[in-house]
Amino acid sequence: MKQIISHSAEDTISFGEGIAKSLKKGSVITLHGPLGSGKTTIVKGIARGLGIEETITSPSFTLISEYEGSCHLYHMDLYRIDGIDEFEMLGVEELMYGQGITLIEWAEKIKDLLPHDRISISFKIGPEDDRTITVEGLEN
Repeated sequence: MKQIISHSAEDTISFGEGIAKSLKKGSVITLHGPLGSGKTTIVKGIARGLGIEETITSPSFTLISEYEGSCHLYHMDLYRIDGIDEFEMLGVEELMYGQGITLIEWAEKIKDLLPHDRISISFKIGPEDDRTITVEGLEN
């Protein structure tokens, strides 16, 4: 387990860039924390670390965004789905077992479908608006 305190969006992005160096094709990263805690911000850093130059935005309304860098990056935001049945109807489960890297916000909604060897990143908002970021399952 690794834990850091982020004092800014740039801190979170830089931390995400470092995480990207440890990822491999097929990695699944789940992102946990309240709205506005930094989940999409860390995705921006991971994308930057993978050489992706496109603007990264939260796919809250599209549910899934796909980016191309040193490998495919799939960014899912499951905030608007009701659970496993609705996720399965999207027909995107295979993305978690493909040759890209998959980042899933609100992954707890599909916890029974998630691979056991995933990386989990959790965010907590601190009293000074800083973020405690905890990473579990990352080989280093």
